[in-house]
Amino acid sequence: MMRTRRARKSLGFTLIELLVVLAILTLLAGLVGPRVLGQLGGAKSKTAGVQIADIEKSLELFKLDVGRFPTAEEGLASLVTKPETAAGWNGPYIKGSLPNDPWGKPYQYAPAAGGNVEVLSLGADGAPGGDGENADVKNKN
Repeated sequence: MMRTRRARKSLGFTLIELLVVLAILTLLAGLVGPRVLGQLGGAKSKTAGVQIADIEKSLELFKLDVGRFPTAEEGLASLVTKPETAAGWNGPYIKGSLPNDPWGKPYQYAPAAGGNVEVLSLGADGAPGGDGENADVKNKN
């Protein structure tokens, strides 16, 4: 008789033991989850920075061939298709199609002062300014 009682007690976990384990797992997920999600957001900003640097290099190649940066009207599309006024165009300067930023929006392009250009992503919110993931990502000119 004593043997069967001991055998029954050691067959599995009690409900309280399972609840304690679930509570510990929930606490761990609550602590680790936001940190992991924060890292994913930072990765999108870094990806945008890398893509902007690649676009900027393609713009430099365009300038070497044509003698100028694309106008605001020609925009970044001139890296893929030849503008009518671009004598010496030897593109396409980007493989495939023009990439969108990591949030799915097109990159903004504008000629800047001093003969430079500005390429930027408006971040996750798609509006100028912002903090964190909503901050603008732009080239270093």
